[in-house]
Amino acid sequence: MMARGLFIAFVLSFGPTVSNSFARFAYALILPAMRDDLQWSYSQAGWINTSNAIGYLAGAVLTRLLVVQLGNRALFCGGMFVTAAALVGTGMTADLTLLAAMRVLAGLGGAAVFICGGALSANIFPDRPQLATTTISIYFAGGGIGLMLSGVLVPPALAQLGDASWPIVWRAMGYAGFAMALGTVWAATRIVEPGAAPGGAAWRLRPFLPELVAYAAFALGYIGYMTFVIAWMRDNGASTATVVLVWSALGLATLLAPAVWRKPFDRWSGGRPMAAVMLVLAAGALVPLVTTGALAMTASAVLFGLAMFSVPSAITSLLKRSLPKAAWGSAMATFTSVFAAGQIAGPMATGWLADLSGSLRPGLTASVIVLVLGALLAFTQPALASGSR
Repeated sequence: MMARGLFIAFVLSFGPTVSNSFARFAYALILPAMRDDLQWSYSQAGWINTSNAIGYLAGAVLTRLLVVQLGNRALFCGGMFVTAAALVGTGMTADLTLLAAMRVLAGLGGAAVFICGGALSANIFPDRPQLATTTISIYFAGGGIGLMLSGVLVPPALAQLGDASWPIVWRAMGYAGFAMALGTVWAATRIVEPGAAPGGAAWRLRPFLPELVAYAAFALGYIGYMTFVIAWMRDNGASTATVVLVWSALGLATLLAPAVWRKPFDRWSGGRPMAAVMLVLAAGALVPLVTTGALAMTASAVLFGLAMFSVPSAITSLLKRSLPKAAWGSAMATFTSVFAAGQIAGPMATGWLADLSGSLRPGLTASVIVLVLGALLAFTQPALASGSR
């Protein structure tokens, strides 16, 4: 029974592999080839990832509205197939408008997968809630595994087939997404549907403003790096082998991050956990501006991977300590919406600065500054108790 439940969690983890690693982050690996083949400006390249963020924001809002009526299982399974179809569609057109539409669709489906899959993974052992932390960790590990897979497979494929082969890579990820979707349907149908509370306890936003604004800064800063860092490396002569090494290190670091941050999250109060994570993130984003050597970029990826998925964890930790359980859903929805909105502006702003200056350096520098400012804001977040309710 135990082994079966853990296997279900593993198969369910194909969700973040498709929704995050393939549909969102693999774009950074394919962007240099698309930009060269389609003769895009950096603003156009940024717009394509901004489109994905717009879809993610819309998907997060729709998921919040529809989960009570449709349930987590239906939205998760539907989101998997929508995301896979969007990946295939991305590889079937070179038109900027249609590509943007596919990226919006991928964001819509990806949001439903990521959010509802998290709820399902927590309910794999409904009679043993103490195991929820384990199954949730296995589920979200799919994102790191997907980063490693795409890092190992995508750059060599593009190097061998040429820049014009980028549609083949998108379609291949889409077909893999469909295969993974079938597996996740099997897993999801073996999980008891979690209850979805239509309402929640009242809570006040004002005491959380430092952390909320810091979360917006995180979204603005991290997405610039995750969109353009490979293009920056390629512009500075990085080889395919270096790209594979860096992206694989990024994925591996995300898998190690929960163990690294467990004690600080347990022991530190207020905004200190998030401030520390964002400073590590800023350090990782700063390295490429100093040097793009293989060892330095690997260190950058490790730092970034250790922090990237840990910022939402820091938010979750603060909210769970400060609010009654009935208010967690509403509070997380508010923070997720702010995060999704921040992601919309990041790629476009970085691309616009690059076109204006002729280099990605100003945009990547702005990302570092925003992340540092976010860390300072997070540090001012006090520990909260009953007064925050």
